[in-house]
Amino acid sequence: MTRSRIILTLIAAAGCGAMGACGTPAGTLLQPDLAAPVWPLPPDPPRVRYLGELSTDQDLKPAKNFFENIGDGLFGKDAPKVMVSPLGVCADGGSRVYVADTNAQKVHVFDLTTRRFEDWAPPSGFSMPVAVACAADGRVLVSDSVGGVVFVFDSKGTLVGTLGEGELRRPSGLCVAPDGRIFVADVGAHQVLVFSPGGGVAERVGIRGSALGQFNYPTNVALDREGRLIVSDSLNFRVQVFSPDLRPLRQIGKQGDVPGTFAQPKGVGVDPDGNIWVVDANFEAVQVFDLDGSLLMSFGREGRGPGEFWLPAGLFIDLNARVWIADSYNQRVQVFQFLREGAQP
Repeated sequence: MTRSRIILTLIAAAGCGAMGACGTPAGTLLQPDLAAPVWPLPPDPPRVRYLGELSTDQDLKPAKNFFENIGDGLFGKDAPKVMVSPLGVCADGGSRVYVADTNAQKVHVFDLTTRRFEDWAPPSGFSMPVAVACAADGRVLVSDSVGGVVFVFDSKGTLVGTLGEGELRRPSGLCVAPDGRIFVADVGAHQVLVFSPGGGVAERVGIRGSALGQFNYPTNVALDREGRLIVSDSLNFRVQVFSPDLRPLRQIGKQGDVPGTFAQPKGVGVDPDGNIWVVDANFEAVQVFDLDGSLLMSFGREGRGPGEFWLPAGLFIDLNARVWIADSYNQRVQVFQFLREGAQP
């Protein structure tokens, strides 16, 4: 550190001390901005608004007190804690967002209220965390694809158990039903496994194939408010919808390169209106369908700007209709607001 920098910092500190101030308030975080990009473009009414992104701990914009600011001035700011390959994302219904980062072998935890950032991992470490889901009781479940297991953490990040050892081959996306059942897409078995709240396998859905109800590398799952299961059947280039009692109802999409078709469907979610959102990693886009499979809209293209993607993967829609998308090669999670029909833009 140069002498001039030390002197300037000490002068600033003396001035702040005299005024009893010089703390920095927390910054604005993921708030609606009327100037932010929206989709679809005018003259159509907007249904999606860009809110922002999370890529490092510094994106939480925490408040800093006088002494922290002096430390930054004297010694420099800490290096940001960055994402490497975020593949899965979920929010807990409160203030926390969890991101499964495959190559970092961690789960990043962003607390939007306290503005705190943490990294979680089991004592033995992850092999390849690819997806994360939040349970109503505060537990956080993480699929480890190479490890062939789902790790279960409590709300403080302590490992409290595992799920699927000896049952799962290559677990991927997962979700938790209100009744405590856990649905896990197993790309190695070409099935969706349903675990009871106690952790035992309650049901296996599907076999390998291309008929309705069969799978070819299913990667992601979601549940709608009626209990229907939505499955991204990636190498059959479609999304399948199952009834609450797990009967196959219909498929959405097919292989193609025009809107309404898929090249590599990945993350899926359901918005408050019951529409099904699908990330396509190859199209670098998001498509939105109604429950019957009709395309409602799409947005996204390759790039690094707002609403642009580079190999997007996981998708999660929270209780506030915010849409969280793991934009893996851009090393970030992008956040959007779904604007319900009749809502103020």
